[in-house]
Amino acid sequence: MHMKILHLLSTIDPRAGGPTEGVRQSGVSLQSMGHEVEVVTLDDPAAPWLAAFPLTVHALGPSKGNYGLCPQLVPWLREHAPRFDAVIVNGLWQYHSYGTWKALRGSGVPYYVFPHGMLDPWFKRTYPLKHLKKWLYWPWAEYRVLRDAERVLFTAQEERVLARQSFWLYRANEEVVAFGTNPPPTDANRLRAQFLAAYPSLADKRLILFLGRIHEKKGCDLLIKAFAAVRDLDPNAHLVMAGPDGGEWGAQLQGLAGELGIADRITWTGMLSGDLKWGAFHASDAFVLPSHQENFGIAVAEALGCALPVLISDKVNIWREVEADGAGIVGTDTADGAAGMLRRWLSLSPADAATMRAQALATFTKRFTVDAMSRDLVRLLSNGASHRNGAFGKRPRTASL
Repeated sequence: MHMKILHLLSTIDPRAGGPTEGVRQSGVSLQSMGHEVEVVTLDDPAAPWLAAFPLTVHALGPSKGNYGLCPQLVPWLREHAPRFDAVIVNGLWQYHSYGTWKALRGSGVPYYVFPHGMLDPWFKRTYPLKHLKKWLYWPWAEYRVLRDAERVLFTAQEERVLARQSFWLYRANEEVVAFGTNPPPTDANRLRAQFLAAYPSLADKRLILFLGRIHEKKGCDLLIKAFAAVRDLDPNAHLVMAGPDGGEWGAQLQGLAGELGIADRITWTGMLSGDLKWGAFHASDAFVLPSHQENFGIAVAEALGCALPVLISDKVNIWREVEADGAGIVGTDTADGAAGMLRRWLSLSPADAATMRAQALATFTKRFTVDAMSRDLVRLLSNGASHRNGAFGKRPRTASL
């Protein structure tokens, strides 16, 4: 069945992380399968990252404020959404989700929602004031967005279970679907050499790679404390912190590293992309992410695809699959938990480490490829379209709270 799919995102800025990358990769994959994919974003049409995006983009911004209020969204959707078989909302808590509900309720055009981990109760515990603010408009906005969606799509069973714990007023037609990313480039030797040419001091080091936003949620402070605790296990071990810093936290973390006496054992690269990013994966010994909350973690899947064992906390929602397969090491999201993961990895025998590397790649191939994600999404959307067009008719929308 040929599908016409419209994705909505608040931004396609690559610094925004997983949802943007997921839409980019799955959209290209779906197009290669013969489907049509377009994207609506609240970005300013002059935003520099639009030109490089490989899908048809409708930038309706600039939007206003942190919420991303965009008056053009609702009229645009009312006019154009009927030409699509399905509309997919990526992420919550910004105007693109509420605007989709406002434009499409009762229209007969189905929309689907990927929360991308934004209903995780970690946010409620960590930012109670922000959570209270969200509660003020939850019944009138996000609750209705989820309630009236054709499906609310979760990328792991863990995410689905956790989502029910943030707000007691919660109704959703839930479904767990596959999620994944593109297979990494295969010319590992060239990519490794390119990265080490850019960072020659790392050539003889045993690199532990963190790749992601430098953010409190990612457990970066835990990682630095943990690395300080295990520094003597292997004097050649070196931590690479690769990712954009959206605030002042990077400077604080570098200060912490100095206080702990490991400033010379950490390299801060900033955001890496393209060949340098893949080179960092291929030059490293293991990937580490002691995150407090991680819905899927595209970087985790990319590491697995590079045959890189992953050291992740049990708050990364694919930890069960990683642990069951033996594709990495799982710990708690504490400094002790992160230190335990590093200690176990640094103490593994060469034979056991080689087995884990092989399993990392096998796990990626089995579970986390973007083509598997695309096929599962098309299955879901096609079933929905067939159901609406068949004898059962369209699922009625609930009008009451």
